Amino acid sequence: MTAEMKTSKKVGRDSKALKKPVGKAPPLAGGEEHERRVRRICSALPQTTEKLSHGAPTFFAAKKVYAMFVNNHHHDGHIAVWIPVPPGLQATLLKTEPKKFFMPPYVGVKGWVGMELDAVDDEELGYYLSEAWRLIVPKKSGRA
Repeated sequence: MTAEMKTSKKVGRDSKALKKPVGKAPPLAGGEEHERRVRRICSALPQTTEKLSHGAPTFFAAKKVYAMFVNNHHHDGHIAVWIPVPPGLQATLLKTEPKKFFMPPYVGVKGWVGMELDAVDDEELGYYLSEAWRLIVPKKSGRA
């Protein structure tokens, strides 16, 4: 398969070639500051470790992911954090605050939301990251 075949696909005689970006999406301006915010808040939560996963800073507790920072993931235009939310809350957040929350790829089907970091202050970000941490860390581990 040629490189051109990997980046475009013709659909019918009169269709335009559908081009999909190849490679890593360039980060958006301002992402470094938001990444520092997420890292600072997550690092204050007990048992937190950070690893690069799928090219993104990912935060773990008890060997489970509870937050992932993304900056223009697959050219989606979001500077965001992906987090799990309690059952039933995802639909409510997506419907009532669509400028703040979105359905992230891959983990959205598992009840996670993407949260636009420009739309939240540190207090709100800390609240949602703490709640995500609580959902992931087992009660028997001595969580706060």
